[in-house]
Amino acid sequence: MKDRPGDRRTRPHTDGLPKTEPLSPSQLHQNAAAKRMLRRLVQGESPPTAPLSIVDRLAGSPYANPMIQVGGVDTSARKTLDFALHLAETMFRYGAGALEVETSIIAVTAALGLKNIEVDITNQSVAINYAPKEQTPISLLRVVRSWTNNYAGLAKVHQLVTDIVAGGVGRDEAIRRLDEAITSPKPFPRWMVTIAFGVFAAVFVGVLGGGPAASLIAFLSNIGVSLLARKLGRWRMPDFFITASCSFLVTIVAILLGKFGLTNSPEIVVVGGILLLLPTGRLVSSVQDAINGFPVTAAGRFLSTVLTFGALVAGIAVAFVLGSMTGMPEIDVTKTFPPAYDLWVLVTFIAVAVMAIGVTEQTTWKLLLPTAAVGVAGYLVLLGGDALGLGERFSPALSAVAIGLLARVVALKMGAPQLVVAVPAALILLPGLTIFRSMYVLTVEESQILLGAGGMLNAGAIVLGAAGGIVLGDTLARPLTRSLASNERRRARRR
Repeated sequence: MKDRPGDRRTRPHTDGLPKTEPLSPSQLHQNAAAKRMLRRLVQGESPPTAPLSIVDRLAGSPYANPMIQVGGVDTSARKTLDFALHLAETMFRYGAGALEVETSIIAVTAALGLKNIEVDITNQSVAINYAPKEQTPISLLRVVRSWTNNYAGLAKVHQLVTDIVAGGVGRDEAIRRLDEAITSPKPFPRWMVTIAFGVFAAVFVGVLGGGPAASLIAFLSNIGVSLLARKLGRWRMPDFFITASCSFLVTIVAILLGKFGLTNSPEIVVVGGILLLLPTGRLVSSVQDAINGFPVTAAGRFLSTVLTFGALVAGIAVAFVLGSMTGMPEIDVTKTFPPAYDLWVLVTFIAVAVMAIGVTEQTTWKLLLPTAAVGVAGYLVLLGGDALGLGERFSPALSAVAIGLLARVVALKMGAPQLVVAVPAALILLPGLTIFRSMYVLTVEESQILLGAGGMLNAGAIVLGAAGGIVLGDTLARPLTRSLASNERRRARRR
């Protein structure tokens, strides 16, 4: 009988080969663990294209864990999407950042029962894509073409979103309340805003080292700049030329005052006149958008900021050329001045300046004093950092962390978004004058190009530190404000 192939009796002897011992249970466990680790290293813990829940984007925001409606909402999804886009457009117009707009859209649509939502935000547009399974998708786009200062309206929108997330407001009621927030008058009349422009310039010139005469001139020149900008805006002139015209007017006034001996420091007159034209707040917003993951929006705002600085330099350069042609004396806008007042006076000036900025941004009356308190606290932290020798770059960053943390706590306690408090309070940290002086040296003083480039790098570091500090302070304050957000929602449910 022949042996069949594969029969053990036909196999050759293998006494010369090493024998394989069976694995012990511990070895089998180690082998399985090694395979799992290798699999995670190769492909990750989850597939790289697996979708994440869009509501996870709300983690850390005031709208985390929204109350979600179920049943019967998808039949009118288009109305919900239109409302969400209108809400986003309003927030952008009133000065909200990209992160606030995105989290508000996600929170509102989730609370009103819409799933499968994707949001895309750029510098001037908001797009929402709604793609439920086995249904026709809906894609909507809204472009924001105008802006206005209305922090009071932004606070009302924030409260509306909070009430929707709490489950106490339906869509029809939300549409009515949004229209009411848009059409309600601003807290401060136009003449008060104009006066606030002048008050801010006057007190900040005092902080920069100017005396009473320089503050008075800055007050009057800023009122003139505000009126000129408003007139040119009615003529539909582009913002670039409005800014250039205003800086030209301020510089000519300063040159004339210096020529006739009405002021000993025309340089600080120029500085005081352009303080509110400096787009440093927009520059910080662009850095914050970049940090929060919105590079396109950040790039658009950054380009707009650079153009504004360029317009300031262009207007001043034209005024200098005209003054030189007519025999006017030259002035040095890069000149700095020693402090002219005691510390307690400077602290008072800072509080008044922050409240004046709050008026120009049309914040609510009840937020003026809390915002001033946050600004003063940030200023004291800035002085403390300088006293400890932290340097002109790290001290503003440390102060910004304190402002960002306090602003979130105060704002949520007062029923407003963080930026309503943080932006006016942080204006004292922003190196707008450093950027302006550096750009002026780069473009006008050709012999000091290296000095101007160094100043731009230094100002960029300060801006990055201030913007990053505000975002970090907001992040550090999240554990402290969870109870505030939950209490606010419980009050909304009771209503």
